[in-house]
Amino acid sequence: MSDLVVELPDQYDFWGSTRRIGPVASREGRTVLWWATNTPSGAGTLRLTHASVSHVAADAWGNGAAWMLAQAPRLLGLDDRPASFVPEPGVVADLVRRAPGVHLTRTDRVFDALIMGILGQKVQSDAARQSLRLLARRFGEPAPGPCELRLLPLPSVLAALDYSALHPCNVERARADRILGAARRAAWLEACTSPATLQLLPGVGPWTAAVTAEAAWGDADAVAIGDFHLPNTVCWALEREPRGNDARMLELLEPYRGHRARVTRLLLDAQIHAPRRGPRLAVSDFRRR
Repeated sequence: MSDLVVELPDQYDFWGSTRRIGPVASREGRTVLWWATNTPSGAGTLRLTHASVSHVAADAWGNGAAWMLAQAPRLLGLDDRPASFVPEPGVVADLVRRAPGVHLTRTDRVFDALIMGILGQKVQSDAARQSLRLLARRFGEPAPGPCELRLLPLPSVLAALDYSALHPCNVERARADRILGAARRAAWLEACTSPATLQLLPGVGPWTAAVTAEAAWGDADAVAIGDFHLPNTVCWALEREPRGNDARMLELLEPYRGHRARVTRLLLDAQIHAPRRGPRLAVSDFRRR
């Protein structure tokens, strides 16, 4: 085991900043985060403990322990500068004042983030998370250290599979082909630096590229175009319009260019919802088809 103490800036919000870190993560209340991934040096597990208002204690296990400790400040979002965002008075400014210490985090694990993004295409988030757990249980390895996490499968493991092997994980052929295609280009993926580059992969559109960029790189401006709920949320929050579309959402977010993902995250974390109408997106089960 290796350890490190990470100093925190004033007003840092540990829970608010780290609550979305994944895809392989678990939490103990609001003060402890476990995160596991396949690093360039091998499997690694990181435990972050918010020990006081001024610092976080980081412990790591596995061959990737050194990489995990070096990643800890970025995983906490300490290279993000939320204070640089000063919106005009209004709804967004009020949310910023309520959450001044929320930082955008980054994992720098593009493959992991992309797999979660592909699994989330056209299905409910609960179904995507279930498929992720099944994928890790079926093809991944136990994470190192004193935790119960299972790593996502290595790209080399996935690359050798046929699409039908993912069917028991509730992943139909379209998403399976995209996952296996990403696995076969994993080295190329790790060199990607923008959502536009990610979209060169078959089956990776603006939505998948945006959610991947926000998770992997802490991209403050990545907008999830094509999301089922987000346009309604943005239009309701900013203009009290109960229904919206991508074009209207982008119009309303334009004054915040450079920070559009930060704005949408503030809205989602505040649990702002447009009035519900019509049926919810059905939960699909592809395993018996």
